[in-house]
This record gives sequence, C-alpha cells and structure tokens, in this order.
Amino acid sequence: MVLPPLRRLNPGARADYVAGNRSISKRRPMTPSYLVTHSGGFHADEVFSTVILTRLFPEAEIVRSRAPDWIAPAEDRIIYDVGGLYDPEAGIFDHHQRGAPLREDGAPYSSFGLVWKHFGRDYLAASGVPEAHVDPVHASFDTGFVLPVDLVDNGALNLSEAGALSGMTLPGLIESLKPVFDDTDPEAEIRAFRQAVEIARAFIEARIARSAAKRRAEVLAEEAVKAAGDSHVLELPMGMPFRPAVIKAGADHLLFVVTPRGGDWTLGGIRLNDDGFEQRADLPAAWAGLNGAELEAVSGVEGAIFCHNGRFIAAAKSREAVMAMAALAVEEALAAGAAQA
Repeated sequence: MVLPPLRRLNPGARADYVAGNRSISKRRPMTPSYLVTHSGGFHADEVFSTVILTRLFPEAEIVRSRAPDWIAPAEDRIIYDVGGLYDPEAGIFDHHQRGAPLREDGAPYSSFGLVWKHFGRDYLAASGVPEAHVDPVHASFDTGFVLPVDLVDNGALNLSEAGALSGMTLPGLIESLKPVFDDTDPEAEIRAFRQAVEIARAFIEARIARSAAKRRAEVLAEEAVKAAGDSHVLELPMGMPFRPAVIKAGADHLLFVVTPRGGDWTLGGIRLNDDGFEQRADLPAAWAGLNGAELEAVSGVEGAIFCHNGRFIAAAKSREAVMAMAALAVEEALAAGAAQA
C-alpha cells in the first residue's frame, strides 16, 4: 500500500506535513480527509495506528502537527495520539490526558489500543477476514500484539524486561528508525515516518494473516477430530495447527496425526504441551533413524520412506502406507501403555 502523500506547510504554520486547506466544523464524516497525529519524534503506537487508519481511509492525507487548529476535533479528520481528549464521536483518540481511558482490567490504552478498539473490526473486514472470525481474530490480535504496545507506550511495561532481546522488540525497533540527532535534512523525519509505517504495516498484515489462518485451521481441525471418532489417529487434509482443536475437544485418545505432504504422507506425534517436545506417544523405537528399504524391512510396510531418529515424525509414499504405519504405531503405543499400567 502506498502511504498517502505528506507535504510541508509554510514554516509559520507549525505543522510538519500536510496537504491542502482545512475547514473546522463540529461534525465528522464517515470518510475523513485528514489523519492527524503529533509532529516530532514518533513512537510505535501512532505508527501502528497510522497503519490501521490508512488501510481504511487510503485517500485521507496524514498531518503531523501540534498546531491548535489541527488537533481540534472537526468533521474532516481523525486525530490520534495528540489533542488531550478521548472522544470517539468527535474522532479524537488520545491517551495522554488526566482520566485517560483504561481497559476493563485497568491496563492503560495507547492511541493504538484506542484505534484498534474502534476501527480494528473494520480493518479485519477490509483485510478479508470472514465475518464469523472477526471477533476472535480481533481479540487475539488485541491481546498478543496491541496490548504490549499499549503497555510499553504508557510505561507500564519496560522493554528492559526482555533482557538481552530488549533491543529487538518491535516497539524498540520502530523507534530505532527515527532520524539520528544530527541529521539536519528537513525531509529526514518524513522519510523515517514513512519507512516506519510501511515496516509496521508488514508486521501487522503478517500477524493478522497468521491469526486468521489459525482460526481457519481450528475449524478444519475440529471437523477432522469429529471425523476421527474413537480412532487413535487424526487425519488432516493438509499441514496445519491442530493441537488447540484436539485439546478443545478433549480428544485424549488421539495419539498420532496423519497429513499429506506434496506427493508423500507424514505420520507424527501429538505433543503433550505447547512448550517442549514430549509426546503422547512416540513412534516405534525400532524405526528410529531408518530410511527406505531398511525401514520397509523393519516395519513391514511397503512404501515407508523414513523415520526421524527423534521418533516424532515419519513419512510414507502413499496414504495406504502411512495408515499402515499409523496402525503399527498405535498398537505398540497401546501395548506399552498397558504394560506400564
């Protein structure tokens, strides 16, 4: 997406970047002509807010200013991270004033959180997220992406808590794009802001796409769990995140998962926890590290291709072959469980 043009006012106007004239009114249209944020150094919250708003209002021009005329509510603009007021009806979303808005749990909002609260669902719809998935994706993105930015911007979370990775956090990286102190080029800040917005846009779009895909995977995996019934093997139509659906369904009887992969098929274990590699059941120890004819001979399955030495994944040439391997793996796992019992 091309960022709307930012042009300079004359030096006496006290606004950094703007285009055209403006009119002051008490009402705001559904489609603003201007997106107004503060001038000077930028931070992650207004950069991310700009990503959301320019996606929804691509024709609106961006104004970076602290001039009273610009940061006063009017029908032709949305104002964010400046203005000393939170009034959605007036189109102003600031969080620096006394009595600034808080989340239900008391966590502070930044301008990003406020913009996401009011415009996030429209952004998701404009990004092609199905209506049925908008609310869960909105909530997931708010918790995992927006909230940390809000906390950092308000000083409720210190980047130093990330330890050695503090300089690699997204808010920190966004701020690293600011011009250096002795860069006197009058266009340095506009270039830096543009760059920051486009980099931020890539991260938001990727995160939203991943979150939306996760939701689609949950739906497909839930259907596959139902189709598996009492079987110990979950068969998926393609590789996808599936563990949340297994946990949600309480399908503790599932031990292995079968998935097509290109021209081959894979047989894998199901992890016990999100963290770590311990599985509900391992593939047969006799298969570990074997390939081709050697694995075929040991397993007795024609078409067996390989088994990882860690016994968490194996592959076969056909569905018939991989299901035969799955049946053997289940038989051994149940026998081992019975022996331990």
